[in-house]
Amino acid sequence: MPWPRPIPDPETPYMFVRAASLFGLWLLLTAAQPSDLVIGVFAAAAGTWVSLRLIPPGGLRVRPLALAAMGLYLLRETVRAGVDVAWRALDPRLPVQPGFVVHHLTLPPGLPRDAFGILTSLMPGTVASGREGQDELIVHCLDIRQPVADQLAADEARLAKVLGVRDDA
Repeated sequence: MPWPRPIPDPETPYMFVRAASLFGLWLLLTAAQPSDLVIGVFAAAAGTWVSLRLIPPGGLRVRPLALAAMGLYLLRETVRAGVDVAWRALDPRLPVQPGFVVHHLTLPPGLPRDAFGILTSLMPGTVASGREGQDELIVHCLDIRQPVADQLAADEARLAKVLGVRDDA
């Protein structure tokens, strides 16, 4: 009779990925000094434990290729939007019309919506400013004459694809 095999813990792969990521971050912050490695291992272990309690592994499956494409998109858009914001700031006429846009969220509540709010705030010219109800995000933008609502919808669809929360994205 073969030995009974233990049932693998579904959190194990997430635990190792999170621990390796946190330890890698520690190495970057400390310039990989050998004297800091022991402290880094303990810090990564503690951070992993806390992160698994606060954000347990769930239905999100990050798609690596979509994440890489999103990273390239963010880099391109950040440079483009940064140049646009600088041009507007330096133009003597200051062609801006700041205001708020209310975006209807289609991502599921929780981490996906929070990530979208952060993503929105990373882009020059837009800042997530709060919520109106459960399903709407208020975004402050530099120029409401621009197609901000369309851009927010496209960015939300890209993030949904990265997180694997919608098949149609």
